[in-house]
Amino acid sequence: MHPFQSARVRVLQHSMSCLLGLLGMLASGSLLAHGVAEGDSAFIEGARGIQFIPFVYLGAKHMVTGYDHLLFLVGVIFFLYRMKDVGIYVSLFAIGHSVTLLWGVLNDTQVSPYLVDAIIGLSVVYKGFDNLGGFQRLFGFQPNTKAAVLIFGFFHGFGLATKLQDFTLSEDGLVPNILAFNIGVEMGQLVALSAILILMGFWRRAPAFQRYAFASNAVLMTLGFMLMGYQLTGYFVDPGI
Repeated sequence: MHPFQSARVRVLQHSMSCLLGLLGMLASGSLLAHGVAEGDSAFIEGARGIQFIPFVYLGAKHMVTGYDHLLFLVGVIFFLYRMKDVGIYVSLFAIGHSVTLLWGVLNDTQVSPYLVDAIIGLSVVYKGFDNLGGFQRLFGFQPNTKAAVLIFGFFHGFGLATKLQDFTLSEDGLVPNILAFNIGVEMGQLVALSAILILMGFWRRAPAFQRYAFASNAVLMTLGFMLMGYQLTGYFVDPGI
C-alpha cells in the first residue's frame, strides 16, 4: 500500500474509533452531564463587572466540549465539499444560535432545558436522515436545508442560553459579558470546525468513504435519538425544571 494511502486509512480508522467511542460514552451516560464545570460555575456566579476575556474563554470551551452541537455540525458539513457552501451553512447556524443565545439570556426568556436539548437531539437525527436521502426516498420531497439549519440554530442557541440561566448572573456587566460569551462560542465553533474539516478531508480521500458514509450517518441518527430519549426522560421525570 502507498504510504499516503496507508496514512489515510489510519485517519479513517481513528475517525471511526472516535465516533464509536462517543457512542459508547453516550450509552454509558458519561457524557450526558452536559453542563458547566464546577470551577466555571463558581466563577459565573461570582462574576461582577465586565469580565470579557474569561467569558470568551467560557463560551469557546462550552462549544468545543458541546458534543450535541458538534454532532450537528458534523452532519451539516458531511457532504459539503466547497468551502463556500461550508461557510454559508455554518454562518446560518451561527446566526441562529447567536440570536437566541443573546435573546434568551438578556430578555430572560425561559424555556425547558430538557425540551430544548431534546430538539437539539432531533436536529442531529434530522441531519443524519437528510444525509441518507431519507426525505426523498420516503416522502418524495426535500426540505430547504438552509432554512432547516437556521431554524435548528435557533434551538441550539436556546440550549446555550439555558446553561447560563442556571446561574444568578450579575446585572453589573451582564450585556458585555454575554456578548463575550457569544464571541467565545463562535471562536470555539471555528476551532472545532477546522478540526472536523481536516479529518473529513482525509476521510473523503479514502476509497472507503462512500462505504462508511451510510453507517456514519446511521450512527449520527442513533446518537440523536439517544440524546432525545435521555432529555425527554428527564422532562417527564422532573417536569418542574
